[in-house]
Amino acid sequence: MMDRTPKPGELYRHFKNKLYQIVTVATHSETGEKLVIYQALYDNFGVYARPLDMFVSEVDHEKYPDVKQKYRFERITPQTKQTDTQVKSEAVRQSAAKMPEAGSVQVQTSKAQVADADDDQAPNPQLIKFLDADTLEEKYNILVSMSDTITDRLLDDMAVVMDVVLPEAPLMERYEDLKNIIRTRQHYEFANRLR
Repeated sequence: MMDRTPKPGELYRHFKNKLYQIVTVATHSETGEKLVIYQALYDNFGVYARPLDMFVSEVDHEKYPDVKQKYRFERITPQTKQTDTQVKSEAVRQSAAKMPEAGSVQVQTSKAQVADADDDQAPNPQLIKFLDADTLEEKYNILVSMSDTITDRLLDDMAVVMDVVLPEAPLMERYEDLKNIIRTRQHYEFANRLR
């Protein structure tokens, strides 16, 4: 049987079509139970814990007969294709202003909270490409290719990925700001390689 234990940094899609990133697999200090610690890539970027056995389990197809996904959480890669039925809405949502302050994230483990964590929309495929891009050049090219379809939500999501805050301004001004930030980082990276 293939080991399905998630690794830090991997992206997973929940069967209700929400995207998460693995933080780590922890060990409960009292029971020794393995817990998957993962972060939502939407709304307030909540951090959650779920027993490893539950995380890697198959979907209860009696309870959810219309679900096509085999496992509760399935790993996604840049090669993973999203069908039209999987993409229920435009994008992951997050503005940098809504990010929790450092040290204020609480791991939520109640069943009700875990259920709440599973009820949102799928990410925008272009955002997934941006997240998966290995270089700043790739990120820049993806951003440039989106000039006709860019939204404030996507800009906010991409800004979070780049660890910057875009000031409130008209959409195209914010778009140009993010392009300039990426280009500046590219030049800085290149200059450091020459040293």
